[in-house]
Amino acid sequence: MTTTVSSLSLPSSRILSYALTTVPSSPNAPVVLLSNSLCAQFTSWDRVVPMLTSRDLCVLRYDQPGHGASAVPEDLSSTTFDTMADDVRELLNHLSISRLRAWIGVSMGAATGIVFAAKHPHIIQKLVICDTISCSPVNIGADNVFGPRVAAARKAGSMDETIDATLERWFGRPWIDANLDEARRMRELMLGTSIDGFEACCAALQSKTFDLRPLAIGAGSGVDEALFLVGEKDANLPETMQQLRKDVELGLRKKHADASVDFHIIKNAGHVCYVDGYDEFIATVTQFLG
Repeated sequence: MTTTVSSLSLPSSRILSYALTTVPSSPNAPVVLLSNSLCAQFTSWDRVVPMLTSRDLCVLRYDQPGHGASAVPEDLSSTTFDTMADDVRELLNHLSISRLRAWIGVSMGAATGIVFAAKHPHIIQKLVICDTISCSPVNIGADNVFGPRVAAARKAGSMDETIDATLERWFGRPWIDANLDEARRMRELMLGTSIDGFEACCAALQSKTFDLRPLAIGAGSGVDEALFLVGEKDANLPETMQQLRKDVELGLRKKHADASVDFHIIKNAGHVCYVDGYDEFIATVTQFLG
C-alpha cells in the first residue's frame, strides 16, 4: 500500500489535511473513508488501514478543524456538522471520488457521516456509525459538558490535562495501564489537537443545529446499507443509539422494504472502539464491507 499525505485549500481558504492510501495492484479499488472523533487525528486509524487495503480497498482519512495540520476558521463558533460535511464533499470533489464504498465514522465522525448522507445522498454505499450522541446537550435539556471543557483548556493554556482526562474517559484506567504503548501512541497523536481546534469542534457539538434525529431517516434513504457499532462501556450509548438505528433503518426501508440495520456492541470497549476493541471492530466491519 502507498499513503500520500496532502492538503486541500477549501473555498474559505482554510486548509484541510488528508491522507489517501492506495493499493498499487488495484488502481481502481473502491474507497473507504474513515472519520475521526474529537481530539483524534487521522493517524489514530493507522492499525485499521492495513486491514482494509489487504482487502483491496483504498482508504481516505482527513483531519477535522484544528486537528493535525487542518486549520480552523477565523470564527471558531462557525463550525457545525454541516460545514464539516461540506468540507468532505469538497475533498471528494478534489479527488474526483464520486462514490464511497463506505463511510466509517466514530463519535464526531459518525455524526458527520449521518449529516453527509442526508445532505449528499447516493455517494455513500455502506454507512458505519460508531459511538455517537444524537444531538447537542441543549436539544435534550442536558448540562453542556463541552463549554466547561473548553474553558478548562483555555485556562490551562494547553491541551495536556484535557487529553489525559479524555483518554481516561474513553478507555478507563485499567485498559490504559494494561496497554501502555497504545495509550502513549494515542496520547501523542491527540496532542496534535490545538485549543482552537478543540473549541471549534466543541462549538459544533454544543450547537442548537446539532441534531441527528430529524436527519436519520434521510441518511438511511441516502445510503445502500448501514451498521451501528458501540463500545460496551461507552456510557449510555448502547441504549441511546438504538432509536437512531431504528430511524436509519426506516430510511433504508423506503428503498427496500426488508432492509435491516444491525446493532453490534463491542465487548469491553469504550468510546473509540477501533482502538480498545480493535479485533472485534475489524472482524465486524470487514464482514459488513464484504
